[in-house]
Amino acid sequence: MAFKPNYNQQRAERNRAKEQKKAERLQRREEGVAARRAGDQTDSDQTDPELTGQDDADVQDDAVSTDTDTKTDTNNA
Repeated sequence: MAFKPNYNQQRAERNRAKEQKKAERLQRREEGVAARRAGDQTDSDQTDPELTGQDDADVQDDAVSTDTDTKTDTNNA
């Protein structure tokens, strides 16, 4: 004859499995957030002139040279 079912033990096993699954999901989400944050920091480092070492004068010189190039192109046309 089969054993008498132990419903409390079965329920406890199901609850343990649920909690483990939730913990794994939470860990994956946190890893994804950490990866995205790390990716965002490297992107902002590249666009920030203070962190890339560019001076404001360098940026302004580039803007002036492109303005003069477009002016000469429109005059020649």
